[in-house]
Amino acid sequence: MPVRKYRRDTSEVSCCLKYVIFGFNVMFWVSRSIIRNTATPEQNNKTLLGLGIMAVGVWAWTEKDTFNNLSRLTNVALDPAFILILIGTMTFIIGFTGCVGALRENTCLLAAYAIFLALLLLSEMTAGILGFIFKDWIKSQATGGFQAFIIHYREDPDQQNLIDWIQEDWLQCCGIEGPKDWDRNNYFNCSSSEIGSREACGVPFSCCKRKPNEIIKNKQCGYDVRKPGYNFDVAKVINEKGCIESAEEWMERNLLVIASGAVCTAFAQILGICFAQNLRADIFAQKAKWH
Repeated sequence: MPVRKYRRDTSEVSCCLKYVIFGFNVMFWVSRSIIRNTATPEQNNKTLLGLGIMAVGVWAWTEKDTFNNLSRLTNVALDPAFILILIGTMTFIIGFTGCVGALRENTCLLAAYAIFLALLLLSEMTAGILGFIFKDWIKSQATGGFQAFIIHYREDPDQQNLIDWIQEDWLQCCGIEGPKDWDRNNYFNCSSSEIGSREACGVPFSCCKRKPNEIIKNKQCGYDVRKPGYNFDVAKVINEKGCIESAEEWMERNLLVIASGAVCTAFAQILGICFAQNLRADIFAQKAKWH
């Protein structure tokens, strides 16, 4: 009686690589992400799965009626919802090709997975090199983007929550170069007092310094702080350092952590490319042996 041979009986290496790639991409594709203060308040503090990142971005655009008012897409690159959609789409595509390609032993999907990872790695390396070379240009672009955030602070809840998070939680700063930059916003401009704006000559609450054991944030703490003759010491009430300077200092303090994270990320991507290519070669070898 002839003995029928099965490919899986002689594909131990293929099996090992397959589940290594699958496991790696399950973590990548279904990674837990905490999206805080980058969308409407209903989205805060939600732990999302991989595909959910893209869904949150689409939902945020739906809530803001962006799809019915495409004129809002003029500053799409500065829209946190768009960034979520972009990251979610990339995460889903790369994770899908890796997971399904490994489980189904599909060489086309594995090739696509390796190409996507290679392009992502090349983009990251290019961005890192250009960022080091054109630091002044990036600083000017960041300044321009922050100016747009300040101007449209009350118009887009996503951008408002993002700038509040930057000023209050991340960098403890106020404005681009200082609190005076909030004069660019119609609500905080000192001349707005003539039309009855209570926020005139003030700053957002996110500029205020945290008080010890503060439980409920005083949303009016930034009122009148830029008015002449303000009754309190401004330096004790709000952060007077600009966010650009604070960001530069943060980068310098965390340079080692950032560099280590970049190296680890690049190493993981290179491993993913190598694993995918080795699995493809093993699949081709097993098919040739079978035939």
